[in-house]
Amino acid sequence: MIRVLLAEDMHMVRGALVALLSMEPDITVVAEVDDGDQVVPTALEYKPDIAVLDVDLPGTDGLTAACTLHQLLPSCGTLMLTSLGKPGTLKRALSARVSGFLLKDAPPEQLASAIRKVVAGQRVVDPELVLSAWDHVQSPLTAREMEVLQLAARGASVGEIARGLFLSAGTVRNYLTTIVGKLNARNRVDAIRIAQESGWLD
Repeated sequence: MIRVLLAEDMHMVRGALVALLSMEPDITVVAEVDDGDQVVPTALEYKPDIAVLDVDLPGTDGLTAACTLHQLLPSCGTLMLTSLGKPGTLKRALSARVSGFLLKDAPPEQLASAIRKVVAGQRVVDPELVLSAWDHVQSPLTAREMEVLQLAARGASVGEIARGLFLSAGTVRNYLTTIVGKLNARNRVDAIRIAQESGWLD
């Protein structure tokens, strides 16, 4: 019997997933949580074969929880579920060494199949996500430009960005002008939107 830990903060979705998996003869949900902070302690208590994690959990996000699980409970596979089909999210998941990555709107039988494959030691990634990542355009921004844009996306002012990166305010303004130009954006807000939709910003 495959033992599953399920982490999903939306109660109706979690209930539907539990009901779905309970219909499988070889799968049992041994624990369910609605908060990322509960994932690791619950996994250490129940020792599941696989943790099925929503990427966007409150508290610790699903990818961070998956990384910690790999370190503390390497026998537990991780399968990420997301409604965000962003190529950047997939790349973060793969770098976090998750075992599988599925969109929430995948057919129900695909989830059970993915769980079995992960427990068998295989890696499972939604084909649509692979295609979108394949087509994914790399960011034209330099590492420093990305740092500036990350801080701007978090609401930092030019002065705050300058202090945080030990730059002058004028240099930061120059970076922001360059970023807007490289992304063919209308302004800084538009540049942030383009970068987020392209999966370049966390």
